[in-house]
This record gives sequence, C-alpha cells and structure tokens, in this order.
Amino acid sequence: MGKALIIGAGGVSSVVVQKCCQHPDVFEEICIASRTIEKCDAIKNKLVGSKTKISTAQVDADNTDEVINLINNFGPEVVINVALPYQDLTIMDACLATGVHYVDTANYEPPDTAKFEYKWQWAYKEKFEEAGLTAILGSGFDPGVTSIFTAYAQKHYFDEIHTIDIVDVNAGDHGYPFATNFNPEINIREVTANGRYFENGDWVETEPLSVKKVYNLPEIGPTDIYLMYHEELESLSKNIKGVKRIRFWMSFSERYLTHLKVLENVGMTSIEPIIYEGKEIIPLQFLKELLPDPASLGPRTKGKTNIGCVIQGTKDGKPQTYYVYNVSDHEKCYAEVGSQAVSYTTGVPAMIGAMLLMKGIWKKPGVYNVEEFDPDPFMEALNENGLPWQENFSPTLLDEV
Repeated sequence: MGKALIIGAGGVSSVVVQKCCQHPDVFEEICIASRTIEKCDAIKNKLVGSKTKISTAQVDADNTDEVINLINNFGPEVVINVALPYQDLTIMDACLATGVHYVDTANYEPPDTAKFEYKWQWAYKEKFEEAGLTAILGSGFDPGVTSIFTAYAQKHYFDEIHTIDIVDVNAGDHGYPFATNFNPEINIREVTANGRYFENGDWVETEPLSVKKVYNLPEIGPTDIYLMYHEELESLSKNIKGVKRIRFWMSFSERYLTHLKVLENVGMTSIEPIIYEGKEIIPLQFLKELLPDPASLGPRTKGKTNIGCVIQGTKDGKPQTYYVYNVSDHEKCYAEVGSQAVSYTTGVPAMIGAMLLMKGIWKKPGVYNVEEFDPDPFMEALNENGLPWQENFSPTLLDEV
C-alpha cells in the first residue's frame, strides 16, 4: 500500500519497525533514519527476510532541511516520529514542505525548558488543513491508548463523563539499582516537574510526587502511585466535553525515588548548563550517558505493566464506573520483539496510528489528537497486535489499600 519513514532508532523504534513488518500489505517499504545510522542498521538486521523492504539513512532530525531531503529521496506516504520530543516541530515542518502525513507519540517540548504543551503543535492545524495533510499526535500508550480508551468509553458506555483517572503502573524489575524505562532525559524531566491536574475548568498544581495513593491492580497487586502531569490531560480536557476532573498517576518504587532525590539534591537532574573543564555541559544530559540505555533493559526485565483508565460518570441517569486497561508481560514482549514492555506498549500504538492513516480510516486534513478519531478500529487493532485490553464495571476492583 505504501512507504513509511520512521525517524528514531531507540527501543520504541525497534518495536515500530518490527510491527510494521507484520503488515507488509500496508507497509510495503520502510526507511529507518537516525543521527546514528549504526542503530538503524542494527534494527534492520533483525528483520532479514522480511516481506517489507527496509532501508536505513542518517539524518539530523534537528535540521529541517536534512529531513526534507530525506523525505524527497525516499518518498514516504507518512513519517512516524519516534525521535525526541524536541524534534517534533522540525519534522512537522519537513512534512508540510514535502506533502507527507505525520504521526508521533509525544508532544513537543523545548530543549531548554521542562515544559510540554500541545500549543506549539496545535498551531499547525490550519497549515496541515490547507495542505490536505493529516497529523496524528500522541499515538503511543499514554498519551495514545489511554486517550482512545476514554473516547471508546464516551462512545459506548457514558452519556456524561465526570472524572478520568489514568493509571500507569510498571511493576517490572530490571535488576539495576537505578535506571529509567524510556529516554532518561525525558523521563527525569517529567518526574521532577510539578504535578498538575484538571478540575472544574482550572488547573491545580502540586509539588512533585507529593500526592500518593495505593491501588490494588489486577495481575500487579497493591502499588504506590503518584500524581503527575501528563500531556493527554491537556487534550482530553479539551476534547471530552463536560469532564469535571482528569488526573494522571504513575508508579515508582521507593528505591527509584530515593536515587532520584539524591541525584536531584546534588544537581544531576538540572537542565541548566554548567562549565566543566572549560566546556559547557548540561548535568541531566551527562547523567543520561551514565545510565543504562533503556533499549538494553529488555533481556533483564521481568514482571508486568498495567496501564488503564478509571472513568466515572452517568449512563441513562445512573452512576457508572468503567475500568479499561492493558496488562503486558515484559518477558513475553522481549520474546516477540527483543524489547521490554514499556517500549512495546508505545511502539505498537504508533504503528496502529500510522496503519489507520495509510488505510484511510483515520485520514482528514488537520492536526488531531487520537481521541478525535473513531476509537473502534484502534481498539480492534490493539487486540490483534499484542495489546489486548480488558474492561470491568465493578467500582470495587480498584479499591484503595
């Protein structure tokens, strides 16, 4: 059916590529591009004999002209952006310049400010409309599947949605004293930022990780979860009409939090430049180089993830509580694609979003978050591509411990 350019060569990209190759009728040809072509070649070499034709290329995704040249040379129908969030806008500019559709998994974040908002990408809406191009934002798991879960609940089970609690629990153990399950720089910037949630039309800010609950989750058990800000709160507060409160929760072990606090106390999580031996460095970027590469965690990680949404509202005038979630096993994910579940749960939805676009199912000019499309084909594709979801209407399922 077409060609896809995949920018990025980390753990998520590896999953995207392998999942695309499971649909050679849609992804006839793909190109993997990154600043480090050796990483692209390593992914390609996993798939010798694939029906999908695979090529690789070197590109600096911070340079729009380089991305434009690559797109013109390869001629894709869609660019799947699984590079760094800092590079979203340069890649979107390149897509506009070349007439190519766009899909990503995380919203834009300025390199020098730990602040992620959709305003920069939403500002492209008219440009993509005028060009007749589709940009799908946040087609990962959270954001992504969690937003689709909400849209699905709104379509099928609620007349009104009042509250949404997104719960992201990784109960996996990689055996390291301290490591992050995705890009360390992005992960630590998120975790050390103030918490924030939407309530009654306003945003309420909290100190980092200062609000804690314990939830007893299916296949995981009692787990500490902490209130954080996450980007899908911004889009859901806009697109789920009448919602009164939206919160995001993530799990962290005491070991992780202790290490993080020490690193923060000595300045290693700072994004402010310092001078070291006559050269300017950013402490967090230096720390990233010291920590294990998340792509290397796959063979070490055991346990499961549970990510889902607890949604409350009304149906036919009666209170309704709906819980929809996915449980993924790190070892099973590794057996299939050589990556742990955190990369798997992000990479599979990225492929699905691009597939629905290429099939014309999710294709309309403009810039859209995933919850603005029909959720049903995405929910079906999750079950077919390794991320089966479960649902429950029992409010006791998530009783706090």
